[in-house]
Amino acid sequence: MAARYKIRCSVIGHEKDVRAVTPSLFPDGGIISTSRDVTARLWIPTEHELGFTEAHVMSGHSNFVNCVCVMPPDEKYPQGLIMTGSTDNNILAFNLESPSPVYKLEGHTKTVCSLAAGKFGTLVSGSWDETAKVWLNEKCLMTLKGHGAAVWCVTILPEGGFMLTGSADKSIRLWRAGKCEKTFLGHEDCVRGLAVLSTIEFLSCANDASVKHWSTDGTCLHTYYAHTNYIYSIALLPNGKDFVTTGEDRTMRVWSGGECIQTVAHPTESVWSVCVLANGDIVTGASDGIIRVFSSDQSRQASEEEQKTYEELLASSAIPTQIGDIPASELHDPEALLIPGKRDGQNLMVKDDNNIQMYQWDASKSHWNKIGDVVGASGGSQASSGKQLYQGKASTLRSGTLNVVLLEYDYVFDVEIQEGGPTRKLPYNLTEDPWMAAHNFLANNDLDQMLLDQVAKFIIEQTKGVSLGMAMQPTVSDPLTGGGRYIPRMNETGNTELHASDPFTGPGRYMPSYSSPENGGEHGSDPYTGNTSYKPSASSSVKQINTNFPVTSYISFDQAKISGILSKLKEFNGKVNPAIQASEEVLTRLADLLNGDPPKTKDLDNLSALLKWPSGMLFPVLDIIRLLIRSENVNQYFCCQNKGVDFLNFLLSFISMDAPVHNQMLSLRTLCNIFKNEPGRNVEVKIQCLAAAVTVSESQNDGEASYRLLACIGTLIDGDKNSAEIAKSLGVLQFINRCIMIPEPAKISECAKQLEMILR
Repeated sequence: MAARYKIRCSVIGHEKDVRAVTPSLFPDGGIISTSRDVTARLWIPTEHELGFTEAHVMSGHSNFVNCVCVMPPDEKYPQGLIMTGSTDNNILAFNLESPSPVYKLEGHTKTVCSLAAGKFGTLVSGSWDETAKVWLNEKCLMTLKGHGAAVWCVTILPEGGFMLTGSADKSIRLWRAGKCEKTFLGHEDCVRGLAVLSTIEFLSCANDASVKHWSTDGTCLHTYYAHTNYIYSIALLPNGKDFVTTGEDRTMRVWSGGECIQTVAHPTESVWSVCVLANGDIVTGASDGIIRVFSSDQSRQASEEEQKTYEELLASSAIPTQIGDIPASELHDPEALLIPGKRDGQNLMVKDDNNIQMYQWDASKSHWNKIGDVVGASGGSQASSGKQLYQGKASTLRSGTLNVVLLEYDYVFDVEIQEGGPTRKLPYNLTEDPWMAAHNFLANNDLDQMLLDQVAKFIIEQTKGVSLGMAMQPTVSDPLTGGGRYIPRMNETGNTELHASDPFTGPGRYMPSYSSPENGGEHGSDPYTGNTSYKPSASSSVKQINTNFPVTSYISFDQAKISGILSKLKEFNGKVNPAIQASEEVLTRLADLLNGDPPKTKDLDNLSALLKWPSGMLFPVLDIIRLLIRSENVNQYFCCQNKGVDFLNFLLSFISMDAPVHNQMLSLRTLCNIFKNEPGRNVEVKIQCLAAAVTVSESQNDGEASYRLLACIGTLIDGDKNSAEIAKSLGVLQFINRCIMIPEPAKISECAKQLEMILR
């Protein structure tokens, strides 16, 4: 049987809840903690003793400090950085030389509740604003949008540039280069923690009191149960397979082989966070402001006397509950303590005279340990009272009257903030996240967000023991790139809706151009290897010159048969659903734009609306955008901060083998033309192009095409440290190393070696 964890020490110093703990890099064996006392602190092992000493206090946030991670060392910060996220919406970076931050990251609009560091200097943050952000070198590179509620947890997979986010919308999402690659559904409540097992497997924990083991292909491999309430945090043990969890049931639980093998009770209500030190010791942060360290190594366990003191503290701690709601079947006579428990960590409520005591079964000792006295009182249960109506959003009708929508809630609480003051209504549904409900209540009533914890705990206590709602499928789906988008089926004889000749193979058909007249590329000559390809001039300099990249002669795709585009656009416009058809006025304006008329915002809004057409009829719309996006105004419209990511993800959705071939080609050419103007040359566009290049490289065996991809990657990262780091995080070195081994033509291995030198 595995060695049991016992208390090593209690670390006291924080004045309020300890919300996050993580191991420090410098010094080795230390602990970093964050708290609702608005500080982060570094604790180092006390020499020749079992305890920890406060070594560094970090201040700078103006509200609760909720999360922490450690950035690895680099040239600028040889001891790395300590990153903290707060309810003040900001992320601060600290080093060990000053209690003040060295810089601040701003961008989130609500509480920052999770952070994760990557091995190439990237940082991922999750927030109540329903987004995650990717940062590099003090800049936000990408904003990950798609969740329908707070992003409670984030992490980074070790290879391939993949990131995971878990949300209060009950889903987990897998991201790469800003694009959601997969959504994992299965949890029945908010996802609170993530832990990576390997490049293809991970764990998640949630408010539904379960831990799930996932494969990145979307399969839930196992579901584990033992906790009796919300699970807030999860961390791997040093063997990389077993793990530890903490939660609202006052416990830390150790898991091995999919079984809970030990339950360690805490003398406090919420065990917010857990981490594991390099030596295998487990660290927890709790709502009583105390950090506790547990060890399975006898040499690092507290003395027998201190162990006994901890057990007495557990026995004397009060466990709040609603006594009136406890079923009689859950209360036992003292004689029940003579019957062995069924599993480690099993709880038993024993009624002795007028007192109710909570006991927990310790399988290693075959003994029931008293872990607290149950206190509190309540009347009837909400389970028998049904739904309650309460007003939702109010709006003014055209008649001037006020329209108030009544919504159904599981609970509507009367909350008195100050003694003797007015009561306020707090509506709550069991499917909601208590902290988000508390946040909304405080915001709607103009109350101090410092009351957040108090209100959330009130909600939890008042609804304790009531079953959570069933899992709900997310209803938000991108009409352009979501899994439910319409992709019409084409048969070999043509579309059944088009009674004329086949629009793709029939005579007189409109064919998107495959050449680039600006560079003389008629008849489809290759801009990299054809007669008009860019060939840097030779040099007699002894210094080695990179003749492979960057490609400095800009190549755009300009050739077009405008009459054919407009003819096909009009034809398809008559076939699509009337709800998304373009008016004759819009079609006329698009013709004017293609003939050089300056575009107005309304024109571009109308063009953008046509992107909702079925993918099989979309290629004339893409061709129009390919041509117009060479204009700076149009480029700015589609590549601006608000639209850029969604538009790029939309284009990338067609770079798959199952997409219509015309859409594949036109999407890639649109991406190319985006770079013609400054708005399209930002880091985010580079990231999307890098992602596309890496995706293509994974299945690329043709030598000439491999060379073009290498030149493309080199051009994108040349002189741009941020893009180089992103390329590494996307796993581009695997493709480069494969190309180094290609003997002929020699330019492939030469180009690959030059890229490797830049990226190493």
